[in-house]
Amino acid sequence: MINPIVKTIELADGRTITLETGKLAKQADGSVMLRMGNTMLLATVCAAKDAVPGTDFMPLQVEYKEKFAAFGRFPGGFTKREGRASDYEILTCRLVDRALRPLFPDNYHAEVYVNIILFSADGVDMPDALAGLAASAALAVSDIPFNGPISEVRVARIDGQFVINPTFDQLEKADMDLMVAATYDNIMMVEGEMNEVSEAELLEAMKVAHEAIKVHCKVQMELTEAVGKTVKREYDHEVNDDDLRKAVREACYDKAYAVAASGNKNKHERFDAFEAIREEFKAQFSEEELAEKAALIDRYYHDVEKEAMRRSILDEGKRLDGRKTTEIRPIWCEVDPLPGPHGSAIFTRGETQSLTSVTLGTKLDEKIIDNVLEHGKERFLLHYNFPPFSTGEAKAQRGVGRREVGHGHLAWRALKGQIPADYPYVIRVVSEILESNGSSSMATVCAGTLALMDAGVKIKKPVSGIAMGLIKNPGEEKYAVLSDILGDEDHLGDMDFKVTGTRDGITATQMDIKVDGLSYEILENALNQAKEGRMHILDKITETIAEPRADLKEHAPRIETMTIPKEFIGAVIGPGGKIIQGMQEETGAVITIEEIDGMGRIEVSGTNKKCIDDAMRMIKAIVAVPEVGEVYKGKVRSIMPYGAFIEFLPGKDGLLHISEIDWKRLETVEEAGIKEGDEIEVKLIDIDPKTGKFKLSRKVLLPRPEKK
Repeated sequence: MINPIVKTIELADGRTITLETGKLAKQADGSVMLRMGNTMLLATVCAAKDAVPGTDFMPLQVEYKEKFAAFGRFPGGFTKREGRASDYEILTCRLVDRALRPLFPDNYHAEVYVNIILFSADGVDMPDALAGLAASAALAVSDIPFNGPISEVRVARIDGQFVINPTFDQLEKADMDLMVAATYDNIMMVEGEMNEVSEAELLEAMKVAHEAIKVHCKVQMELTEAVGKTVKREYDHEVNDDDLRKAVREACYDKAYAVAASGNKNKHERFDAFEAIREEFKAQFSEEELAEKAALIDRYYHDVEKEAMRRSILDEGKRLDGRKTTEIRPIWCEVDPLPGPHGSAIFTRGETQSLTSVTLGTKLDEKIIDNVLEHGKERFLLHYNFPPFSTGEAKAQRGVGRREVGHGHLAWRALKGQIPADYPYVIRVVSEILESNGSSSMATVCAGTLALMDAGVKIKKPVSGIAMGLIKNPGEEKYAVLSDILGDEDHLGDMDFKVTGTRDGITATQMDIKVDGLSYEILENALNQAKEGRMHILDKITETIAEPRADLKEHAPRIETMTIPKEFIGAVIGPGGKIIQGMQEETGAVITIEEIDGMGRIEVSGTNKKCIDDAMRMIKAIVAVPEVGEVYKGKVRSIMPYGAFIEFLPGKDGLLHISEIDWKRLETVEEAGIKEGDEIEVKLIDIDPKTGKFKLSRKVLLPRPEKK
């Protein structure tokens, strides 16, 4: 008989989350089944017993997978089975990874694999907000060293009220969507989008989320006690030489500090200067000694370099490139550098550069989303590419990695709220990072804004972005918030806080914290300093192009839209698509139609105005309601002894009686010179109320002869 251990988390709105262990996946080092309503996630964690020799980092791998069976669905494609991870699954992996990674001991280097699988879903509760809690609970019931627990929650603001872990339906009404990860004491990770909120509102949302997370952490602590895993496994993944560590510091610190405080703006020159110090120290050893000590020297020297950079900033306010803590690197922008795309721009900030293009498309270019719990189409796309040459690396460029998916998603969230909801074009923004030393995702936001305005996209407001850093040593009150951080300041610092927004508020944010005890006061200061930086960057953007171009580029597609009553959709399409296909062949325009909110929405696109106007005229004729007294240009379909049948609107024929052709008496229709295929103007003079037949007249449009 299996007796699993179950703990329950009571939520403020009456919902519950259960954590169950001891029943499933018992050969893993830790496994927990999380359930909220009918949403169930199994999280497992396995760690190698020893570290791979020479490993000096945390080899953590987080995987998140949604099974289509969880929602009673078949996967798409020919194989009908789950394939490579979707962007949504990759983004969920990153949310969990970024929260867990900083909390493993610094000297723990064994491979750790975290797997989270969605096995059941009801389409109500959102599983990505539960994945971090499930992963942390699996670690909590294992003997793997981990300085947790943590939890993640989504906090949304709906009608002015904060809601923790909203449902899918609730989130659609939110003006703030924020994912927060934290331990009981400290926030570790934040990511989300919002509708131009203030810094104070963002900070309040983080506080609300943290209070909910504290409850989750406490329950996990109880779970650890219940399974008896309070004592974690012993490990010895680092061999150290304290005498060598001391020698490296004594010989290298002052020299490294001098380089750190020199203010050299060239990244490669700084790198070479730091490298020269290390190589000078190594020169005293023989090849045999280096074979044994080189790895230790590299590690100890990295610590020295890190300390020198941090002390230079904290003690003297001197950053690696000589800037003040609030100073933004020089910016230059250019629009329309590429003639082929529908819009393009270059944004360069210091040694970070993005070349971004915009392509405008039609409904046929929409991205189809077919995830387990998300179906639909996306009309605004943003792709981010980070080739190795952007950092001077000599290596091949492979497929898109998780980092590129994550950075592109952040920029997409920053910009998408500024695209008008009724904008008829499908938009694809592509950012190619040509240089990188600092936040290239924020450069993508800025370049994206420029390129969209260059393309003539009527964005609501320009958006800029900035990456903030932090230097704060444990136990010290002194700290420094850094604007527009360098790559080394990100690597050697304590925080990477990206903030994007318009002049009126924040649109997206992403924060990773690597230090304990970060107060809300520091976060508030960082947000306010970020706002100053964003405004400075926005000024540079609007100096280059102040507003969207008045018109699209000549080679951009043209689109016009119209809305028709639902009952006319079939008439426009025709049997087997005959009518709509015929209009496209005749005009050269592309016509798409779909039902939205009980109405038919039609998009007509083409390379010139004439083809669009012709197609629009044909569609309007099809959906036009015949009105007595209106004049129409119709085509003679057939001639009878008593008159002619005229198609005066598509699919609508009326009788032009022989007596209504001319004022004079006619014996035959042919006497008036009318034959099949002719186009003539007629007036609708009556509609039979019983039969609905149309009565036309031509003579009322002709001058009436004077009576003799």
